[in-house]
Parts: sequence; structure tokens; C-alpha cells
Amino acid sequence: MNETADRVLGGCRIAVLLATAVIQVGLSLIRLDGPASRIAFTALAAVLVVAAWWVLRWKPVPWPVALPGAVVVLAASATAIWALPPDQLFGDGDWASGLAGWHLLVLLLDRPALAMAALVLQMTLTFVRQGAAPADRGEIGSAVIVGLSVLAFQAATLTLIRVVNRRAGEAAEASAERDRQAHRKALAEQREADQRSRFAGQLGATLPLLAGLADRTLDPRDETVRQRCTLAATQLRRLFAENDDVGDPLVHEVSACVDLAERRGLTVTLAVSGEPAPVPTAVRRELTGPLMTALAAARSQARVSVLRTGDEIRVAAITDGEPGAQANGSGGVDVEWHALGERSWMEAKWRSRPN
Repeated sequence: MNETADRVLGGCRIAVLLATAVIQVGLSLIRLDGPASRIAFTALAAVLVVAAWWVLRWKPVPWPVALPGAVVVLAASATAIWALPPDQLFGDGDWASGLAGWHLLVLLLDRPALAMAALVLQMTLTFVRQGAAPADRGEIGSAVIVGLSVLAFQAATLTLIRVVNRRAGEAAEASAERDRQAHRKALAEQREADQRSRFAGQLGATLPLLAGLADRTLDPRDETVRQRCTLAATQLRRLFAENDDVGDPLVHEVSACVDLAERRGLTVTLAVSGEPAPVPTAVRRELTGPLMTALAAARSQARVSVLRTGDEIRVAAITDGEPGAQANGSGGVDVEWHALGERSWMEAKWRSRPN
């Protein structure tokens, strides 16, 4: 049950408790007559006080208290009813027949089936008392009508409270679902805006290259221009991979860069070590940026590795080409470049918990 429904049901419990207290003190106290009646009244009052300990704190009466309390209410009601002459049942002196049902509702409001059974049992005890003494059909009929009216009113109260509680729960759930949908929509819109921004930024870097090729200010036969084209294609490929829903985004994006290099005819080996670890999107871009630069400069072969140990992640590449412009990392990602004879070595390193 959701919080709203709990609050509504808690308010209904308090309302029934207060109504029962008013009926018992305001309407029943003045009609007490005899020791049996006073004992029954005291027992009902004690049950009400005990139940109030939970009800006034917006909690249901627990089972270990509600069930014995219901037994006490039924016993007190029977005691008060059987102490009355049959001709006074449902009359001015009969304060217990209607009052006991409200006590049962206070105790069993959260258990509607049991509450209804207890109400029927309590009224049945009253009818048994009526039938135990000789009476004409008119008196019996009048008593039955009054008793059924009381039972119907209390049962209707129970049903109404349960319906209101259910409707409140459904309304709260519908409201929560609308909030979830609005949240998902906002996240989707934000993600779409981020994607547009990233694509716009990437295209902004690619458009001058395309424009230069179109107006022939850049020569596609030039090695530097070819490296720029290769790098731009790799960046776009990695950008597409960034939006895929996969279990290991970093390796997925590195694999996308490797795949494009292999399509160019390079022989690339990829080694991955360590368990997948969460890496922010911005950090993944900085880890793969130098890798794309290194692969774009490779002539025939490259070795790429992803190493994850504890809170450190390394992306490294050894290629047989020398990049013209070496991409450097930010403060969060350290990038190193070294020349190894005719080969170049690059490593991008990120720690999830900086020293």
C-alpha cells in the first residue's frame, strides 16, 4: 500500500475512533443501569483506550491486540444485552447493541472480511437474546428491522472507508506513474539534447574538413589530410557507439574504434583485462580520444589494450605510425606519448578515486 492510501486509512481510523468515543461517552454513559452494564461499559472503554495507542499514531491495531480486543467487545456486548429485559432491546436502555459494532470497526478496520464477520456475530448475539424470550411477531419484526439497520449502517461505513482507501491508493499510483512518465520524458529530452550537442560539436569539427575537400583547398592525397579524415570517421563511429545500451560501454567504444581501423586494412589486436567498471561518459571520451588519434596515424598494425585494476583504468595503444597532433587529457585523465623507434606508444589513465 502506498503512502497516500496509508494516510487516508489512518485518517479514517482516527475518525471512527473519535466517533466511537463520542457515542460511548455522550450517548451511552447516561443510560447505564446495573453492575453488568457498568462492567461492560468499562470493558469497552478499556478496549477503546488500548486501540487509541496505535490509531492516534496513524498505525493499525496489531493482530495480537485486535483479536483479543474483538473477543472482549463481543463478550461485553453480550453481557450488557443479556442483562436487559427482552422488551428493552434496541430501546432507550439498550446502549450496547449499536455501540459494540463501532468498537469492532476501530479494532478491525484494516481487516474488512474479519470486521464484517464480527459485526454479523455481534448482531446475531443480540437477535439470539431477543428470540430467547417470548415475544409477539410485531416486537420481533421491529427488533430485526432496527438491528439490521444498525448492521447495514456500520457495514456501509466499513465498505465506504475501504472504497475511499482503494481509490486514494489508485489515484496516488496514477499520480506517481504520471510523475515517472514525466521524469522519463525529461530524461529522454535531456539525452536527446545531449546527443544533438555532441553530434553538433563533432560535425562542427568535421565540416571544415569536408568543406576543404569540397573546395579543393585540401588534397586527399596528402597524408595529413588522410589522417584527419580517418580521425573524423573514427570519432563519428565512437560517437555512435556511445549511445548503445551495452554492459561494458568503455570496451564497446574501444571496439568500435578498433573495428573502423580494421576496415581500413590495419591488423589490430585488442586485449581486455579486468572486470567492467562504471566510467562516466565524459571520461570515456577522454580515454578513447588519444586512442583514436593513435589508430588514425597507424600505417599497418596496432596493439590496443584496456587494463582495469582496482580503481584505475588504462587504455593503451602501440602503433607503427606517428601521429601529427597528439591528443592530451584533462586533469582527470593522464595521457602519455612515447616514441619507440619506428613505433609510437600511447597510454591514457584514469583513477576513479584520485590520489
